[in-house]
Amino acid sequence: MNGYRVVLALLLATCCQAAAESLTVVSWGGAYEQATRKAVLEPFSAETGIEVLVEVYNGGLAQVRAQVETGNVHWDLVDLEMADIILGCDEGLLELIASEDLAPAADGRRTADDFFPGTLTDCGGAFIVYSTVYAYNTETFPGDKPATIADLFDIESFPGRRGMRRTAQANLEFALMADGVPISDVYATLGTEAGMARAFRKLDTIKDHIVWWETGAQPPQMLADREVVMSTAYNGRIFDAAVMEKQPFVIVWDGQVLDTTGWVIVAGTRNLEAARRFLAYSSRPDRQADLSHYISYSPGRLSGAALIGTLLATGMDMRPHVPTSAQNLDRALPINSEWWSDHADEVNVRFSAWLAR
Repeated sequence: MNGYRVVLALLLATCCQAAAESLTVVSWGGAYEQATRKAVLEPFSAETGIEVLVEVYNGGLAQVRAQVETGNVHWDLVDLEMADIILGCDEGLLELIASEDLAPAADGRRTADDFFPGTLTDCGGAFIVYSTVYAYNTETFPGDKPATIADLFDIESFPGRRGMRRTAQANLEFALMADGVPISDVYATLGTEAGMARAFRKLDTIKDHIVWWETGAQPPQMLADREVVMSTAYNGRIFDAAVMEKQPFVIVWDGQVLDTTGWVIVAGTRNLEAARRFLAYSSRPDRQADLSHYISYSPGRLSGAALIGTLLATGMDMRPHVPTSAQNLDRALPINSEWWSDHADEVNVRFSAWLAR
């Protein structure tokens, strides 16, 4: 009888340990999620034996905040935009992480110096650098083609509907750049009432022509269906549609808004140690660079840039197609995540009121 109890106890312990060795991570879906699975999630599981379950969301802190405040935390890690990481960290919604707990650089520099500028926080650092660009279907414009951020707002030269994400972020920056504000002055301008009003006035010029999107999969579909003649979009989504699906899409890099996402741990997770292992693994420069085998995003680690390779499906050199390549950075605006974490609430209220008018 005692032997039976020992065996039963061992079985229960093994069962409970196996159940604990799993993580629920939350990502953005689509081609990006598939690339993340191949470059990070599946290799992590193979190396550690920890099962990774994936859920999909559209961004933001609302669900994270609800889980933490109710004590019902069922997400372990979330891939958040940098402004939300800063805000969530400040609010205590995310677990604190020391830089020395993340992976070392690939070239010998200090870990703390190896992240894309402004993207190492007390709760984690950048995983990828992506950009919000705009793109068009070449079949829509047989003659002159859009080439600058100003063309996105030029209804006379390029008539037709525009796709835009239903958010103030990036759209206000696009509007000011299109209105002639130098890239270096965008956030100083947005920080004034006159500058904010100027951005909304510029958006007014195309408001009646905008089709709003909320998920990254929508812009390529709208372009393919000719629902819009051009659309803002995540650069990786357009690349995937153009290269993998052979859609006649072209990215306009002028005025691209560079942003980052990063993996963070939800405060109160019951799988903290496994989550910390995942965070360290996903911060490895080689893991981040491997993402470029599948989609056109840059590593969040600076030392990962030298490790960017080719698209496995075609053998294409991916370096010219990522947002941080020299040829694409000429007229790029790095998003000011600190500004957005400080002003998002008030600006979003104003944006919602503008939408409703």
